[in-house]
Amino acid sequence: QVQLVESGGGLVQPGGSLRISCAASGSIRSFYAMAWHRQAPGKQRELVAFITLGGFTNYADSVKGRFTISRDNAKNTVYLQMNSLKPEDTAVYYCSEDRGPGYGAGRFGSWGQGTQVTVSS
Repeated sequence: QVQLVESGGGLVQPGGSLRISCAASGSIRSFYAMAWHRQAPGKQRELVAFITLGGFTNYADSVKGRFTISRDNAKNTVYLQMNSLKPEDTAVYYCSEDRGPGYGAGRFGSWGQGTQVTVSS
């Protein structure tokens, strides 16, 4: 099973930017897609964005126009560029394999340990 390791989180002021990374121990070309999720204290984990092997992307309405997901297949790494950050973006961010919407509850797997992003002045 591929291991995923997130990095790049930290403290940033409102309006600032941050790029977080997800490095895989094996090839991400074998996955239908890769996804970023987040979980704020006291809230359920939510899907933030995903990117397919072919480069199709999709975003949650709350981050559309501010966040950009990308992938570097040669480096087996997925990125999330976050701009115009807001305090409500504060959460632990996780990456995962995305098997596709047809898998229902089994859609996501191979979760990383998460990286904390805190947006505060």
